[in-house]
Amino acid sequence: MITVTDSAVKQLQSILADEPGTAGKGLRIFVEHGGCAGLQYGMALDERKDGDSIVEREGVRVLVDEESAKYLSGCTIDFADGLSGAGFRIQNPNAVRSCGCGTSFEAPESDAADAHAHH
Repeated sequence: MITVTDSAVKQLQSILADEPGTAGKGLRIFVEHGGCAGLQYGMALDERKDGDSIVEREGVRVLVDEESAKYLSGCTIDFADGLSGAGFRIQNPNAVRSCGCGTSFEAPESDAADAHAHH
């Protein structure tokens, strides 16, 4: 469902090792309404909840709730340390349009809207 790159795994291992009280926690990635393109990504260290999808790799977990999973299927989670700053990056093949800040995106329209557009 979600790919987690080596650099993202290493960074998450480092964060969990440095933060007290993170035993059993993982990186929760979620989608919420807002941002300049309609939807935005959020991330937090969190514990597993019912209904979560879990990607586990080399002892670290990425957690995604059911609602967010609809938007995040096929994504790649990467960690980059570049000119625009260090941070986790989400490469989302489902996004129709992303904004320059990289934290906001627009989801595809529903099938019903597409059907009306082709008449």
